[in-house]
Amino acid sequence: MIQLSAVTKRFGDRTLLNDVTWQLGPRDRVGLCGPNGAGKTTLLRMMVGEEEPDAGQVVTPTGLTIGYLPQDGLTHAGRTVFDEVSRGLQPLLDLKAEMHALEHQLGDRSVPPAEHARLLERYSEAQDTFHRHDGYTLEQQVATLLAGLGFADSDAQRPVDTFSGGWQMRIALGTLLLKRPGLLLLDEPTNHLDLEARNWLEAYLASYPHAVMLVSHDRFFLNAVVTRITEVGLKTLTDYPGNYSAYVIERDARLVRLREAKRRQDEEIARVRQFVDRFRYQATKASQVQSRLKMLGKIVPIEAPPERKKAHFSFPDCQKSGRNVLTILGVSKAYGTNQVFRSFDLTIERGSRIALIGPNGAGKSTLMRLLAGVEPPDTGTRVEGHQVHMQYFAQDEAARLNPADTVHDTLAAGARLDAVPAIRNLLGGFNFSGDDVYKQVGVLSGGERTRLAVARMLLRAANFLLLDEPTNHLDIDSTDVLLEALDAFGGTLVFVSHDRYFVDRLATQVIDIGRGEAIVYPGTYEEFRWSRNHAAPAANPAASSVRRQAGRAKPAASRRKAAAEDKKRQRRQDARRRRVMNLEEVISEREAALKALEASMSEPDFYGDPESANALIARHQALMWEIGDLMHQWEELETLPEDETG
Repeated sequence: MIQLSAVTKRFGDRTLLNDVTWQLGPRDRVGLCGPNGAGKTTLLRMMVGEEEPDAGQVVTPTGLTIGYLPQDGLTHAGRTVFDEVSRGLQPLLDLKAEMHALEHQLGDRSVPPAEHARLLERYSEAQDTFHRHDGYTLEQQVATLLAGLGFADSDAQRPVDTFSGGWQMRIALGTLLLKRPGLLLLDEPTNHLDLEARNWLEAYLASYPHAVMLVSHDRFFLNAVVTRITEVGLKTLTDYPGNYSAYVIERDARLVRLREAKRRQDEEIARVRQFVDRFRYQATKASQVQSRLKMLGKIVPIEAPPERKKAHFSFPDCQKSGRNVLTILGVSKAYGTNQVFRSFDLTIERGSRIALIGPNGAGKSTLMRLLAGVEPPDTGTRVEGHQVHMQYFAQDEAARLNPADTVHDTLAAGARLDAVPAIRNLLGGFNFSGDDVYKQVGVLSGGERTRLAVARMLLRAANFLLLDEPTNHLDIDSTDVLLEALDAFGGTLVFVSHDRYFVDRLATQVIDIGRGEAIVYPGTYEEFRWSRNHAAPAANPAASSVRRQAGRAKPAASRRKAAAEDKKRQRRQDARRRRVMNLEEVISEREAALKALEASMSEPDFYGDPESANALIARHQALMWEIGDLMHQWEELETLPEDETG
């Protein structure tokens, strides 16, 4: 459908693509992957015609419509949201306007009969076309799409220029999707979408009838949408069939093969050069030397990316907090007529990992500020537990960095002395390498500042973390560094993230925020979605009693009965949680011992002492069986119904 033919693209002295030939089919769903700066956005811009290749050409068939959504920079003004998004159906709007004009003309008695017959025939044709293209459901199509992207019914008639940049991008995405171009090019389409809007977009693109090509740092989204990954790197495009998870496995295997081939080639080149240097001036070896020089000249060097060391980092040790980390009672919060929370109660226990879920503007960040104590509630109390050391990462955390400091100094300033040697390694994990560490914060992009703020957070000791969208602007590798650190974090975590993989990995509890209330669901995000889709919230047994809705008060007897049931349920959950946590601690200890054994077994002289080696191998086998048994116990406990725990 669209083809790159011998395309070369350079930026200054840097070559992004060199003599690349590649094609995209009519129903392909392709995810573009590669390190930052590899040329993913440049490739999209060349395909849409906003950039020209330095050599070669992009071959586009006649009649192909291409829709392109850039990462940012789109603004709209002068229309309502409904009218702006409706422009995606402009041919139908034009046809509708023509039909209205024809109706007016057909009602004019002064029109001659022959002209009237011609107008009537054209009206019939237009009406048939309008019907075949679902023109009579035009308003419904726009309303459904706006709802899917998270717009409220009342937003439809609001002027577009009253919306923030993130919502402006949603408007642009909605307009583009309604156009249904033959090729959709989407550059980070999920950047400004909450989880529900991402889920909706996944389903929409899965049934899209034409080709889709997109860049995304959300691996869950890539897994759900694409059927092929195209990697941009080493001056070429490399295709991997399957989704993102399959790509990672095959890419890593390919890199191992590529680096091994380069190692062998380098060894062979060194061996040949050694021969040439040794016998260059011996007449009896002249022909052999010349032969080897010609051979060297014909060798095409294998290019392999440098092996990037994966950064592993953990939070500094911090004393354990009390069991109840934070309690808020009867909290209400309103901004003018917008009632965000009404009489909300919540107790956060040590070890909880709570994800705040809800549409943008529902109150997630407001709740984070209330929990952090940086904003007071209108009513109610906030009680912090014993020995709580809190760290709050706000949405605007990057703006709080000192623009005069260098990247390295920003991290070194707040770090403990024993953490300073690890700063370079940590910065590398967040894509700051080489001279980047000496840049001043003031010259960094918004995304770079966010990455730096996240890296700084990892150096500060805390046992209670409040993280408001820490994954914004992080690529997949940087998100993995943060995920690994949070996974090993032994304290309490409350977070907001629109990265589905991030939420799925971490959350053991979900708070659904919106409509003036907050509902607590024990369990993962996937369990929360199932629970919400299969039961009304009021009847949902997984929902806790923290739900408070204005204007609805239960009788005292009902409240007492509900409170008693909640206490029983809470006791069962507490017992279950203690047993799970004990098992997890034992499993963690055994896995650490296993890892230490495997490190010993990987030493080159491991088998030098057979008796010692056999003992360690036996210990390794025993640990494997023990961990398997512990994991079986843990899985049984996790799947046990609440009423059977105690």
